[in-house]
Amino acid sequence: MPALMHAPARWSIALAVAVLVLPACVTAQTTASGGRALAIEDYYRMKSIGAPQISPDGRWVTFTVTARIEETNDDRGEVWLVGADGSARARRVSGDDQNAGSPSWLEDGRLRFMAGDAAFVVDPRVADAAPSPVPAGPAGLVSPDGRLRARTRPVPPPARVRTYASDFERRHEERFEGVQFDWLNFQRDGGPFPVPDSRDPVANPPSEIYLEPTAGGEAVALTRLGLQPRDLSWSPDAGTLLFLADTEYRDELRYARADVHTVAVETGEVRRLTHDDGFENRAPRYSPDGSRIALVRSWSTNRIIREKANHGGPTDLFVMPAGGGPLTNLTADWPLQAGAPMWSPDGRWIYFTAQTGGATHLFRVPADGGPVEQVTTGERRILSLTIDDAFRRMAYLVGTLDAPPEVHSATIDGRNERRLTDVHAPFLAEVAPGRGETVRFRSADGTPIEGFLLYPHGYSPERGPYPLVVSSHGGPHSASGYDFDFKLQYFAANGYFVLETNFRSSTGYGDDFLWATWGAWGTKDGQDVMAGVDHVIANHPVDPNRVGHIGHSYGGFMTNWLITQYPDRLAAAISGAGISNWVSDYGTADIARTKETEFFGYPWEEHARDIMIRQSPLTWAGRVRTPTLFVHGEVDQRVPYEEAEQMYTALKKIGVPARMIQYADMAHGIRGHWNNVHRMMNELHWWNTWLRPRT
Repeated sequence: MPALMHAPARWSIALAVAVLVLPACVTAQTTASGGRALAIEDYYRMKSIGAPQISPDGRWVTFTVTARIEETNDDRGEVWLVGADGSARARRVSGDDQNAGSPSWLEDGRLRFMAGDAAFVVDPRVADAAPSPVPAGPAGLVSPDGRLRARTRPVPPPARVRTYASDFERRHEERFEGVQFDWLNFQRDGGPFPVPDSRDPVANPPSEIYLEPTAGGEAVALTRLGLQPRDLSWSPDAGTLLFLADTEYRDELRYARADVHTVAVETGEVRRLTHDDGFENRAPRYSPDGSRIALVRSWSTNRIIREKANHGGPTDLFVMPAGGGPLTNLTADWPLQAGAPMWSPDGRWIYFTAQTGGATHLFRVPADGGPVEQVTTGERRILSLTIDDAFRRMAYLVGTLDAPPEVHSATIDGRNERRLTDVHAPFLAEVAPGRGETVRFRSADGTPIEGFLLYPHGYSPERGPYPLVVSSHGGPHSASGYDFDFKLQYFAANGYFVLETNFRSSTGYGDDFLWATWGAWGTKDGQDVMAGVDHVIANHPVDPNRVGHIGHSYGGFMTNWLITQYPDRLAAAISGAGISNWVSDYGTADIARTKETEFFGYPWEEHARDIMIRQSPLTWAGRVRTPTLFVHGEVDQRVPYEEAEQMYTALKKIGVPARMIQYADMAHGIRGHWNNVHRMMNELHWWNTWLRPRT
């Protein structure tokens, strides 16, 4: 929570999403029907808009706009402000020379943001007000009465002095170049190598909760737990802090999970409210009167492994007494996965967002029990939702397939929606993105599947048949949906139909669908993808001999799997960070749990090993006939580079065209604008080599 923010002000759900915008204007957004095709150079024209935040009184919405800078391979941010009722023009409030971000609302109604290490404030009620510098101040969560600020900070570790048996031993230890470790969890994608030993209080120190007066004064430790508390929130009377902590976080043979705790501000008394290792607890929040706590609970990884379950369990919204006691499941009969809870001011309703198919929407459920109600609707994603203190107005981004998102606002019932920004009008007046539509079809066994199709730029049936690129999402427990994707639009701009499918294991379709691939990754979901290909070919002018598949992470595995299982269906493929050998991946990746759960155990256990071998693309690599481009980060620890190398070597051995692009010093998510552009250009070149559209 930003410094000086009043505890109950604005509920906010920040979904991890990259969205694209251009500088703001107020004209109506129109998509150019005769605009030019998207070009790769447009990548640096596109900007990302940060999560909007509505002011406590519901009158204003702030958001960030970030530009991509080609010359430096970096970003530059701006802070913007717009009236929540749409009556005022969006305006930039950060300075011309500032790289700004991290906006937050202060109790007095002013907007605070950071530019480098400096803090600035601006009063939205003063037209054209210039930002004023203020002391940066400490971070923390301010109590409802405004007196105290709570935050966590690491406990300084004890000094450790190494001794040597002799100067000879010391010299050779100091000359050593390399790493040494004796702990299990030694790697984490994108982290240092090795990561600190979780068992060692010096390398991985505990944190404690500290309180300090907002008026100034020394911070005092409230807890002495020796844990790592997180997700702090105040009780309405400011007498208690609610937090999550894992009491066994130093056990490296057990997967992390957290229990709900409270600590009394006056006495420091800590109470643990949940004790069941079978559940993971998230986002606990007090009711407005402080009598209850709402939280999200799902099955823990430890439980799934212990029980060798054939599913991952539900994710539901619960309420419990504030002092601990029985938990009541409010969404037991609701098939989707509930997001973080937000109490209405009267305590009657709990609001939350959830995926429903390829969409994301706001829902609510009675706090005393009853049916879940959907608040927002439509073929769209409601992203980065934020609600004012009175729970009357909310602001959010709206994601669609064929236009970058804009900031919108509405009343809490989803009505009276207004688009607050129209930042893409200049871009869309010049460029015509590929038209998107939702497609629905049935898989080989009759299971209903949803997908999303982009049409080629300048589409005309008479110009067909067109080539088709199929893109599979990662996860596998995630979902494609109503988002503007620059890369997929780039393919469409160059003459390709582009299909995304939410195959089985995708989120947003219920638990049965979510866990349907347990023990057989690639089989049913692969059938779903190919059913989507058949559907598009049957209903659109697509050349069945010019179909390609692309994906990253699990989508990369899907590429590797499909070229082995459907060797005569795919004319080209691109595998990004894809697994080829589940046995080798088990011991070299940083997430062994995916195999221990969904593959029913360890590679030294016969049943699990048989599944890993059967579902490994490398096992079937001799079938491949599809020219394949492999894209991988050099230091990927989520799907180690050697996974791509194994499949690449196999294809070269059997004479199938293959190419490798390895990005230096890149982890699993290959980052950097230069890398992104280079990757897209080379991927398009691969499609044009093997699937070239007709001119």
